[in-house]
Amino acid sequence: MDMKIIVLILVGFVAFGQQSNDRFKNSQTPGFFTLNTLKNSCFDNPQKKQVSEYIREIYEDKNGVLWFGTNGDGICRYDGLKMQYFTKKEGLAGNQINGITGDKKGNIWLATDEGLSRYDGKKFINYTTKNGLSDNQLWSILSDRKGNIWIGTLAGVNKFDGRKFHKIDLPKLEKPGTPRFNQSVAWSIIEDRKGNIWFGTDGGGLKKFDGKAFYTYTQKDGLGSNNIRSIFEDDKGSVWLGTQGSGVSRFDGKKFTNFSTKNGLSSNDVWTIYEDKQHQLWFGTGGGGASRYDGKNFKTYKETKGVTRNHVQSIWQDKRGNLWLGFSGGLYRVSGDLVENIPAGKLVGC
Repeated sequence: MDMKIIVLILVGFVAFGQQSNDRFKNSQTPGFFTLNTLKNSCFDNPQKKQVSEYIREIYEDKNGVLWFGTNGDGICRYDGLKMQYFTKKEGLAGNQINGITGDKKGNIWLATDEGLSRYDGKKFINYTTKNGLSDNQLWSILSDRKGNIWIGTLAGVNKFDGRKFHKIDLPKLEKPGTPRFNQSVAWSIIEDRKGNIWFGTDGGGLKKFDGKAFYTYTQKDGLGSNNIRSIFEDDKGSVWLGTQGSGVSRFDGKKFTNFSTKNGLSSNDVWTIYEDKQHQLWFGTGGGGASRYDGKNFKTYKETKGVTRNHVQSIWQDKRGNLWLGFSGGLYRVSGDLVENIPAGKLVGC
């Protein structure tokens, strides 16, 4: 072999190895789907092992780190190079993650089935009924612009001001919808651009809190259903509601507009709502995969190999443009018109 060719090959190997090591040192700069030559995080049989069987929540923190909340495997932290799981063994309150948010200090807050957890990057601090929570089974969480943490528990809503928990009594309907638990449960909590706090309840309709008073919206006002699983405010200021059994409702501040399978939505059970960088809305459904709405038409994205039940409970587009879907069967990514499974091995470059 020509000596010049040998030298070029050796230089190439050295450069590639140096680049890989530099990337590994800087774990705050994710390099999705690039080969991790150190193979420090590889799993046994990596091409078949899923991040988890059910990704309930997806969240990206201010450093670009992705957090995958699972149904029973705790929380998975992915920085683009390696994955790290935290469960009760590592100090997490519970292994089922029903909500994730971050605060201004960089803490990650987790709503679990056994209490509230705060992760400061080193350790977990947990809060339960012993600390003032109304119940240890949590279903939603919000960090507002004032630094308060709002938590939807099985026994109602609590607001944590950093020192103590305050019980927030939501107005109740005399004739609620058919709840899974009770109308005190807030499946979803958001803060809109005006600072109003919105609650999607379990049979009690939609609640808005302006800091002084509550306002209740129900089917009598045009809402599709009184059982609201998800809430999202779009870039135009409209509030979208994902319901259980009645599709999606859009509230422009004056009236409700409803969308269902009759309009092209893939399922009338809508568990999560998300807006991508192109201002298209995505609806994660029960049994119908994900529906994308471009303002005129719905397009369905499903897993087509028969390995999931096409339940989508979480959607997130990261800073690099990857659109992630948490399916009933693993983590998926939208690639063009396709929905592609991303097993754990692919994330860490095995």
